Amino acid sequence: MASVTAQHHVVYLAHGVGNREDLPIPAHDAFIGAALALIVSFVVLGLAWRTSRFHGDDSGRPLPRWLADIIDSPVTHAVLVTFALLFASWLTLAAFFGKDTLVNPVFGSVYVLLWVGLVPAALVFGPIYRLCNPLRWLHRGICALARIDYRNGLYEYPRRVGLWPAALTLFAFAWLELVDANLSTSLSTILLWFGFLAVFLVAGAMVFGDVWFARADPFEVYSSLVARLSPFGRRTDGVLVIRNPLENLDGMSPLPGLVGTVSVLLGSTAFDAFHGSAKWLSWSQKYTDHLVLVNNLGLIGFCLAVLLSLSLASIATAGLGSLPRRDLPAQFAHSIVPIVVGYVVAHYLSFFVSQGLQTLVELGDPFTRGWTAMTWVSDQFNVYAIYEHPTGLAVTKVVAVVIGHVLGVISAHDRAVRLLPRRHAIVGQLPMLVLMVAYTLTGLWLLFLP
Repeated sequence: MASVTAQHHVVYLAHGVGNREDLPIPAHDAFIGAALALIVSFVVLGLAWRTSRFHGDDSGRPLPRWLADIIDSPVTHAVLVTFALLFASWLTLAAFFGKDTLVNPVFGSVYVLLWVGLVPAALVFGPIYRLCNPLRWLHRGICALARIDYRNGLYEYPRRVGLWPAALTLFAFAWLELVDANLSTSLSTILLWFGFLAVFLVAGAMVFGDVWFARADPFEVYSSLVARLSPFGRRTDGVLVIRNPLENLDGMSPLPGLVGTVSVLLGSTAFDAFHGSAKWLSWSQKYTDHLVLVNNLGLIGFCLAVLLSLSLASIATAGLGSLPRRDLPAQFAHSIVPIVVGYVVAHYLSFFVSQGLQTLVELGDPFTRGWTAMTWVSDQFNVYAIYEHPTGLAVTKVVAVVIGHVLGVISAHDRAVRLLPRRHAIVGQLPMLVLMVAYTLTGLWLLFLP
């Protein structure tokens, strides 16, 4: 058991670190190709895409009635919610009564299935976490007992606060995961963190109503942002539709705090990749006695770098007439979401597949008693087989980064031609293009960093 625990310790702390060895393609070719892809995309868009083509939440083709009825059926919702609550209960039992070792399924469920798994789940099913969020249902239960309308709290939620609570809770999760290895691999710390989060969210919902979850729950907000790249959504009239994912993305509200939220998501993912590199490990070992402080500064620095660069590039966009420049970063923040998704795929693909399968095995033995309820997973699948295809992984990761940035360029371009006077439509976008190229090269550099 000691060897297994040690192996998991390395894997969970490394996350995507082991991925660099499966990139057997020349780095300079990837850099040049990615930069050219963005520049060519920008030129083509400038010539052929002169007016805004996206209509946000007003767009979409209705799903077949029978399919929409199934999706919106109370039975479907009840099944999904029951499964989510049972899963949450199972993990709670594992957290309280399981052993504090890294083969406890709590670690894999939190860091792999929940955090990384939110991305493919949201891309395929839309904002499904909102429906299954256990804390929403806990809040509803408390309100039912107290005979309080769960939709409305004591006070109206201040619009100017926007998504800033989510930016803070997302940063808190990134801090838990990345800053101190002793805390991130401690079962009691995870229990304490989620306990504080539950109190914070449920108490806030009692004050502001259930809109608080959509503004403060890190996992629900993350899922909802990524779900904007799903082909499924609802029109403004509530009808379930299928549409161009970029139309879906265009419907994202430019709420206060949106820039901070996407900055934390992109910055923490980039820092996760960087702080697992040999270069960072070698440098940080000089400050072993202050490693937590160094990691803190690194995480904050990466998030602030994204926040400042996105804000400055947006504000530098010229000729927007009467729209205040302070409002521009939120107008373009939606274009960062495809980049976040591309980074997640690039940095966590191998980790998610291998450790996701391993976590399914661990879920069958939550108390480490030698139960074999889920060992059929390891019998049917080699959980580390994905590492046997380095070239395929390399191509997938580079393509994910490039596609994410190309989609970001398209989203930013459509928003710019909507806001910019026509005579400034191309020149005014140059700061955002420079930013996208810089993000692309940085993302690839992190992939190839030894």
